[in-house]
Amino acid sequence: MLNKEAELQFNIILKALNMTSVGVIITDGDLPKNPIIYVNSGFERITGYSSEDVMGKNCSMLQGRKTDKSAIAKISQAVKNRTHVNVFLQNYRKNGDIFFNELTIDPIFDEASGKSYFIGIQRDVTREEKYKMLLEDSIEEIVKMSTPIVPVQDGVAVLPLVGALSTDRFEEMTQNVASYLDVSQIDYLIMDISGLADFNEEVAANLIKFLALTKLTGVSLMLTGVSPRFAMLMVNYDSRLPNIPTFSTVREALKNV
Repeated sequence: MLNKEAELQFNIILKALNMTSVGVIITDGDLPKNPIIYVNSGFERITGYSSEDVMGKNCSMLQGRKTDKSAIAKISQAVKNRTHVNVFLQNYRKNGDIFFNELTIDPIFDEASGKSYFIGIQRDVTREEKYKMLLEDSIEEIVKMSTPIVPVQDGVAVLPLVGALSTDRFEEMTQNVASYLDVSQIDYLIMDISGLADFNEEVAANLIKFLALTKLTGVSLMLTGVSPRFAMLMVNYDSRLPNIPTFSTVREALKNV
């Protein structure tokens, strides 16, 4: 039995645990499968399970088809070795909805009773993860929009380049074009470079690689918007580049397809 002072302290700790926004789970580390002996209000709110639903069970009810098996194995190994572990999981609420869970588990040994426990701290990072996925999707769309492929007539598409053509952007552009050529039947690709911010050797080298790609796919590459400065750089950089048909405007190139 607890004395009044110890009972007061215990009640304060329980109240504090129930006020926190994170989920708190305590399991019995001396029993098979580490059954749950305590969950706070945060756990109930995050998972949708009440303490009555989970008491005496383990946390496997939170796992599902999209839960990372390697993370589960990492947890099992840490519990076996009684060591700290921190993992990121896709878990499932009671209603079947997925939530993203940053889970930390630590072993606890009570010297007075000689018993072992595990305490798990759940942090629901669903909102942050969804924002992250939206941001990644938005960045991907911006990258695609920065190198749009515009079909202008049967068998002909235009690729207008605007801004700087870094190696990273060139690789993204190459992947987009390759994907486009896989599903579209075109004979001519007109690359308009009048909007490029700078003409340098890196741009020229990337264009040589791009020319090789179009040749392998059987597509004829045409350049428009070539300035005299860039034309001189291209001629000096590689003798193969003058073989690319060049025109002052896209309209002029379309007259020659």
